[in-house]
Amino acid sequence: MAGTKASAPPMPPTERGGSVPPELEGVAQAQRAWEEETLRPALQKGPERKDRFENLSWVPIDRLYTPLNSRRDFGRVGFPGQYPYTRGVHATMYKGRVWSMRMFSGFGTPEDTNRRFHYLLKHGESGLSIAFDDPTLYGIDADHREARGEVGKCGVNVSSLEDMVRLLKGIPLADVTTSMTINAPASIIWAMYIATAEAHGTSMAALGGTTQNDILKEYIAQKEFLFPPRPALRLVTDTVEFATEHLPRWNPISVSGYHIREAGSTAVQELAFTLADGFAYVEEAIARGIAIDDFAPRVSFFFNSHNDFFEEIAKFRAARRIWATRMRERYGAKKERSWWMRFHTQTAGCSCTAQQPELNIVRTTVQALAGVLGGTQSLHTNSYDEAIQLPTEDAVRIALRTQQIIAEESGVTDWIDPFGGSYYVEWLTDRMEEEANRYFDQIDSMGGVVAGIERGFFQREIQEASFKFQRQVESGERKVVGVNAYTVEGSLSVPPLRITEEAREAQSRRLKRLRSSRDAKKFATALERLKRVAATERENTMPPILEAVKAKATLGEIVVALQEVYGPYRERAMY
Repeated sequence: MAGTKASAPPMPPTERGGSVPPELEGVAQAQRAWEEETLRPALQKGPERKDRFENLSWVPIDRLYTPLNSRRDFGRVGFPGQYPYTRGVHATMYKGRVWSMRMFSGFGTPEDTNRRFHYLLKHGESGLSIAFDDPTLYGIDADHREARGEVGKCGVNVSSLEDMVRLLKGIPLADVTTSMTINAPASIIWAMYIATAEAHGTSMAALGGTTQNDILKEYIAQKEFLFPPRPALRLVTDTVEFATEHLPRWNPISVSGYHIREAGSTAVQELAFTLADGFAYVEEAIARGIAIDDFAPRVSFFFNSHNDFFEEIAKFRAARRIWATRMRERYGAKKERSWWMRFHTQTAGCSCTAQQPELNIVRTTVQALAGVLGGTQSLHTNSYDEAIQLPTEDAVRIALRTQQIIAEESGVTDWIDPFGGSYYVEWLTDRMEEEANRYFDQIDSMGGVVAGIERGFFQREIQEASFKFQRQVESGERKVVGVNAYTVEGSLSVPPLRITEEAREAQSRRLKRLRSSRDAKKFATALERLKRVAATERENTMPPILEAVKAKATLGEIVVALQEVYGPYRERAMY
């Protein structure tokens, strides 16, 4: 194994052990000769740097990989654009079209973010990605006492339909796809988006984009939930059903491993927990009576790309293969597009450091390259100042230019899956698939994802991984450049981006005007209808939410109405 000292026995011919197939006996003999004639003298001259090498998921890494390590049948690796899509969902991949460059953006008032959208579109962004502030994510209006100090600080504030209209002013919604990172109140924000488009003459059917709408990972990792898990899952299923019937170009769910990884999980946990969530949504939709091939082609995914270059590439390849296999073999999907795993990637925010923040440009480049070589369909690159503040325009521009240099200058888009066939990458892809399947078995044995959330299984797994990583950093066992290695006294001066309380004051004034000017009877009737529908078992909540939005009900008012039916949720403490 990796890091073996010169006095240790030679590395075994295959990591799995057992007999060597006849066709590989020549490789095994050559490897044994290499170990004796080349490796042993080298180790006698000087030991390896460590006794044990492992990746970020603590998977032990051998010093060398050969055909003996990965015996996967070529059919499980295959060709790009063919089942099981290990090498990519499109036959030509980036030789035909590069990924969408979609920078996550939002701060201050809707007008502030609208200006940033136009700036990014002018500089080559090919799709919008909206970041909402904490009050919006928690379903709280800007004038609520709990929103004080938070409005517009880590995203844009949207409290009403009028805010959404201001946010999207001048954006051609029929031509630009929009991704919205919103979860617990996703159906309400989506209704505002739909109503805004319709007011400008764009039909629901013409809209293209994605709502993240992944409530399960909120309980697992991000903790921005509003209702108990089971009614929250019902609301997600309502959006899947509504999109299936009315918005053929919209992805109603982006199953998100990103936040699972940001909470401290390993890559293997990110892979397994994200896919388990995806399977749970599929099963809920099937139970609702929605045909799998009617909705599955528009379930998308959102992954993190972290620092371990090859582990990330293997994670993406394994994810495609697992999803395709499960969709075809377990759920009986017939359409090829139902087997595709299409995903957006964001570089790892949790890897960015406030110390020597300019180094984050390098980290982001490595992570973005892993996402591209892993076959992502869409990519966001973090700005170098994100460990300190919301990014400035210059920082965002550098992050976008990083993607453009990879696409236009590096040459990596000229090949499809260039690491396909790599002994190490194929072995690691197999290993990650095997580890994920072990997690699936555990989750199934406890009754599924919701039962696992209620028992605290996912939360404990992530907590333990996060604690182990942090302990290694603090002890110096794991190096973080600029933090516990290669430190300097001074640091780069970062131009500040200040969001004052003026955003909250402006939004509060607008809400006061809205409440005083709306039709009170129409507003009250819409909320009563929503509560009646929410109290049923299966009647879809999207039509009454749309009605409430158009009646000028605010985000917070709609959330309160739903909480009157479903109640709030308090997570039990984990130790």
